[in-house]
Order: sequence, then structure tokens, then C-alpha cells
Amino acid sequence: MYIESIELKNYRNYNLLSLQFDKGTNILYGDNAQGKTNILEAVYLCGTTKSHRGSKDREMIRFEQDESHIRMFVNKDGISHKIDMHLKKNKAKGIAIDGIPIRRASELFGIVNIVFFSPEDLNIIKNGPGERRRFIDSELCQLNKVYLSDLSSYNHVLNQRNKLLKDIGFQSGLAATLDVWDEQLVRYGRSIIESRHEFIRDINDIIGGIHSSITGGKEKIELVYEPNVKSGEFYEQLGKNREKDFKFRNTSSGPHRDDLCVRINDIDIRKFGSQGQQRTAALSLKLSEIYLVEKKIKDVPILLLDDVLSELDAGRQNYLLDSIRNVQTMITCTGLDDFVNKRFEINKLFKVVEGTVAP
Repeated sequence: MYIESIELKNYRNYNLLSLQFDKGTNILYGDNAQGKTNILEAVYLCGTTKSHRGSKDREMIRFEQDESHIRMFVNKDGISHKIDMHLKKNKAKGIAIDGIPIRRASELFGIVNIVFFSPEDLNIIKNGPGERRRFIDSELCQLNKVYLSDLSSYNHVLNQRNKLLKDIGFQSGLAATLDVWDEQLVRYGRSIIESRHEFIRDINDIIGGIHSSITGGKEKIELVYEPNVKSGEFYEQLGKNREKDFKFRNTSSGPHRDDLCVRINDIDIRKFGSQGQQRTAALSLKLSEIYLVEKKIKDVPILLLDDVLSELDAGRQNYLLDSIRNVQTMITCTGLDDFVNKRFEINKLFKVVEGTVAP
């Protein structure tokens, strides 16, 4: 699969923009704060319905405008598909595939698979558990529509249960309705836990060889899924923690509190790893995503690299660039020296200056 083109209207700092991409490496270069990342964000948004920054729809609409439009053409198995996205300030976004509006975001998944790699991802190991859960969820949601549905339903039930816990403080009689929410939470939560177990097993099958190559065989990496509660014990645990949940008015157990441990040579590098080890492990994680997607869908995903090269040393740069030669890649950077010095093949070059792009 590859992205043929994208058109933006009133998106971020772009009034009107139309870009045609190459199947190989596309580089967007220019000074900081010119709009390079905005283009990658629009691509990711069209593939996943979400901003990689966590931005809300109204925040992506150009200043003093009420609406924004994105149109992206994706070639999959030799067939071109059109994705239209309509962002509105005070309404839910509108999405259409090949001119046909869709009702659920899950209908979009499967058209295009995207791996996004930003400097923030290099801190995934040392940051909190939320970052590591987001890593798991972002890829699983693209690969598994059932997981996307389960996660959405779980989060909805979790929010309702937490609201009920707060309301019980004022109306104690509401406690009798808690069992209904617990049953639903366990139903979706168990499915999420089992899917995450399988995902980590699949990543472990891939990441070892990648990490060994980057480190010259000096390091052995292993991912260990740390569920907050075992699938078969979830309902029982909710009952045990009920008094605690009443006290703090919050749900204290469930997959919303899961974590992922990354071990190098049997050492937990979340706590005891050097910054170099943590960054190398993060690079291995992101590259593993590419190979896992390829294995699952029998096609290569689109890779978006947002100013990552400037954060890597020469050895890691070389490994990353060598690994993406057969993947359609969009790279943002402030200069071209790294690519020129390494004689890296650039298929298409765009210069970005204050919301305008010149090929």
C-alpha cells in the first residue's frame, strides 16, 4: 500500500495544499514551526481518525475558520481509495470512504496502516505506563477491529462506573446498580487483556533479532506484559476493591492500569537502563511494528518519521535508514546533511516554509 496524494483545506497553518507523494522516500524539510509535522498529522488522522498529538478536532482547524477538510488517496492492492475527512468545531467529524459516509470509525481501519515515529516515542520506555499502553493500543486498534470496539466500549463503561462511584457519595442507594457496570467492564476487559497478551507475544517474536542487530549482539531484549489483573480474576478483584473504589471514587483495577516491562539482559530498563538503552529499545519497538503489520496484513505499512533522525546517533540512524528502504516513508527534518552524507536515496523532496510547500 502507499499514499498517492493528500489535499488540505483550512487545516492547521494551511489554507490550501495539494501534495503528490512518491512510493518511496518523501522528505519534508525546513525550519522549525513551518508546518512539516502538520502534514504528517493529517496523514495519520486520515488513517486512524485521531491526531498523534492527542489534539481535538477544533484545535486542528485553521485559525478563524469553522471547518477543515482533508482528502487522501491511498493505493491498496492496485486499487485507489479516497478518504475524505471533514472537521467541525462543535460537531463530530464526518468521514467518507470512496464517497460513502461511514458511521463508525472502525469502518476506516484496514484501508491504510500507519506507523508513526516521533521524538516523543524515544521516551516511551522511561515515561509512565500510559505511554506504553498507548503504544499497544495504537497498533492493535489498526490491526484488530474487534479490539478497537472492545477498547471503546471498555472506556465508555469505565467512565460510567467512575461517575457512578462519585454519585454514590451523594446517593448511597445507587450502589445496587454497580454490579451491572462491573459485568460489562469484565466482559470487555477480559477481551482486551487477552488481545494484549497475544500482541506482546507477537512483538517478542520479532523484536529480538532487530535489537540484537542494532546492538551488535551485545543485548538481549524481552517485553513482559504486566496486566493489572489476570483475566480470570477480574470480576473477583473488582469485588475485593469495592470499598477502596468507594473511598477514592475511582476504579482501581482493570486493563486501564496495565503496563509493559522492557528487559535488557534481564534488567528492567524502565528503572535501571541508561538513556541510550531506553532509546535503542524504543527504536526496536517501532521497527517491530513495521514487521508485525507486514506479517499480519501481508503488506507494508506507511511509515511517518517526525524529526527522529536528529535525536539518534550515527549508528542508530544508519540502522533505521537501512530498515526503511522498501517502505513508503515520509520524513520531516530541518536539514538534509544526514541523508546526503549517508548517500540515502531520496525519491521526492518538499521544502516547507510558513504553510507553503514547494516540491
